[in-house]
Amino acid sequence: MPCYSFEGLTPVVHPSAYVHPTAVLIGDVIIGPGVYVAPLASLRGDFGRLILEEGSNLQDHCMMHGYSDAETIVRRNGHIGHGAIIHGCEIGENTLVGMNAVVMDGAVIGPDSIVAAMSFVKIGFQSQPRQLLAGSPARVVRAITDEDLRWKGLATQEYQALVGRSAGSMIETPPLREIEPDRPRLSGVTDLGAVRRAQTPSST
Repeated sequence: MPCYSFEGLTPVVHPSAYVHPTAVLIGDVIIGPGVYVAPLASLRGDFGRLILEEGSNLQDHCMMHGYSDAETIVRRNGHIGHGAIIHGCEIGENTLVGMNAVVMDGAVIGPDSIVAAMSFVKIGFQSQPRQLLAGSPARVVRAITDEDLRWKGLATQEYQALVGRSAGSMIETPPLREIEPDRPRLSGVTDLGAVRRAQTPSST
């Protein structure tokens, strides 16, 4: 992976974490046990410290950055969706930040919460546990339900399983020229697919 020391600080990656070779780590970055960092994620610890705690994930095209003397933290089992920007803030334990959301400096997102996709959480925003935030600027929409947490937990378990699956099977290779007969399909490790199908309205 592209990994750079900056002014004497070298990124730290726990041996049980998986960081894709195209993700970029710079300077004061600390990646904990069982963390998954997806392709093209950028963790730029050239100002403040960046921390991904145990079991969290940072997905494709996500960016973590922050200001000097501040920490940007994703707490245990945090789940950061594709394209999100996490800047100088704290994401609480077991909290999900949706795709292309932005969480700004000094914001604290409480545990067991969800920041909806495309939301903008302004500087210094403070949320409580189990809140759904949405909008630009983001506001509290409602409380998080047990079913919300179940769905979030299943999605996070998929990424936690992807750590081992990626470490054990992902290799760089040229593409095939044609589809092989009886090409298999990938399957997850939870019933997340069934939950999503049940939540999708019928088209008939």
